[in-house]
Amino acid sequence: MHLSPELVDTVADYMAIFVILFVPGLLIYVFWMIHILPEKIAERRGHPQADAIKTLCLLSLAFGGLLWPIAWLWAYSKPVLHKMAYGTDRIEHPHAAEPPVDATLEHEPALAVLAPVAKGH
Repeated sequence: MHLSPELVDTVADYMAIFVILFVPGLLIYVFWMIHILPEKIAERRGHPQADAIKTLCLLSLAFGGLLWPIAWLWAYSKPVLHKMAYGTDRIEHPHAAEPPVDATLEHEPALAVLAPVAKGH
């Protein structure tokens, strides 16, 4: 079964367009997902320094990935000094969908009612 040269050229043209347009975006997405793994691991493990690990992952992008292994090791490390200072080595990280809770309003119900008035609403 032989295909005509015109059909082979057309198929090759469409394949080349697909590769040129979609493959670089896919590679950038995969690179990004691999690059933020230490950040996700730190959040999942309840690491108290997850924000610093996230910053190190972003800095690693600027330094060509040289800091990424340090972020990976840091995400798996046990925060011994944090446990000595605060009594725990884990914290709960809020999810992006949840609004932050103001600690002063949580313990003072009267202030929670007056908070919109104080802000000028």
